[in-house]
Amino acid sequence: MRRRDFTIGLLLAGTVRSVRAQERAKQHRVAIVVPAGPVARHQTLSQAILEELRRLGDVEGQNLTVERYSGEGRPEGFADLALDVVRWDPDVIVASTEPIVRAVRAASTAMPIVCIGGDPIQAGFATSFAHPGGNITGVSVFAGYEIYGKRLQILKEAVPSASKVAFLVTPIAWEGGEGQVLREASRRLEISIVGMPLQEVTATELRRAFAEIAQERPDAIMVHGIADLFAYHQLIVELVEKSRLPAMYEWREYVEAGGLMAYASDLGELGRRMADDVHAILNGAKPGDIPIYQPTKFEFVINLKAAKAIGLTIPPALLGRADEVIE
Repeated sequence: MRRRDFTIGLLLAGTVRSVRAQERAKQHRVAIVVPAGPVARHQTLSQAILEELRRLGDVEGQNLTVERYSGEGRPEGFADLALDVVRWDPDVIVASTEPIVRAVRAASTAMPIVCIGGDPIQAGFATSFAHPGGNITGVSVFAGYEIYGKRLQILKEAVPSASKVAFLVTPIAWEGGEGQVLREASRRLEISIVGMPLQEVTATELRRAFAEIAQERPDAIMVHGIADLFAYHQLIVELVEKSRLPAMYEWREYVEAGGLMAYASDLGELGRRMADDVHAILNGAKPGDIPIYQPTKFEFVINLKAAKAIGLTIPPALLGRADEVIE
C-alpha cells in the first residue's frame, strides 16, 4: 500500500507540475507605453483596452502581466525607454503616438506593436490600412488634415468675433499638415492663427506656454489632440479656465473635465479595437495581417456650464448640431 501510495503521489505531483507549467505557458506579457505623464492619466484608453481584454479572457493578474512605461514628455529619452521596454520582452507592445512607435520599432523590428497614432502609411509603419505588413498594426486617428480646418470653423461659429486663435501643439504637428491646414483655413475665415509649439510636454512647460499665450492676447484657443498633451488634459483645462478664453479640443474627455467643446472620435472605442488586436496577436495572429482601424464617426460635444462661466452664448444653430450638450 505504501509503495502504491508513493506511486500515486508521484503521479499527482507530476500532474500538478504539468498543470503549473501549462499555466505559466499561458501567461502573456503586454507593455503599455505612453509619451508623457503616467499611464493612469490616459485612463480612457488604457481602461478600455484592459476591460476589453478582460472580456476576451486576458485578465491582468491572472493570465496577463501588464507593465506600464512613460516617456515623461521628453522625446530625447524615447530611445532609451524603448530599449527598456524591449528588454522586458513583452508579447505585445501597446504604443501611443508616432515618436514612441518609431523609437520602439528602432529597438525591435520583430516585436509585435499595436499602436494609436496618425497616418501609419505616411509615417512608414504600414504599406496599407488593409494589410499593414511588418510588425505594426492598431488604430489611426487620422481623418485627413481637413478636420483641423473644420474644428477652427466650428470655433469661429461659436465665437464670431474671434480674430486671433492660439494653437497649443507639438513642433512636428505645427510644421506639418495640421499647421498648414490651419493656416489655410485661418486665411479663409479671416482669423490669425498663432502656433504655440511645445519643445517638451511637462506641467512646467505648459504653464510657461499659457503665460506666453496670455501675452499674445488671443480670442480663443485650440488644443492639439496628441497623447502627450492628453496626459495633462485636466491641467490644460484648468489653465484655459484661468485664461477665460473659449477653447476647442480634440477629445470629449477635455469637455468632461470642464472644457468648452470638442469634435472627436470615441477614445473608448479605439481602445477596444486595440484590445481586439492585442488579443488576436496573443493567440497567434501576425500584426502585419491585421487591418489598421480608422474611425468614421465624430461627435460634437458642448459644455454649456463652461460657456456660461466665460459669458459666452453659443448660437442656437450650433447647439442644434451638437451630438451632446453637457448642461
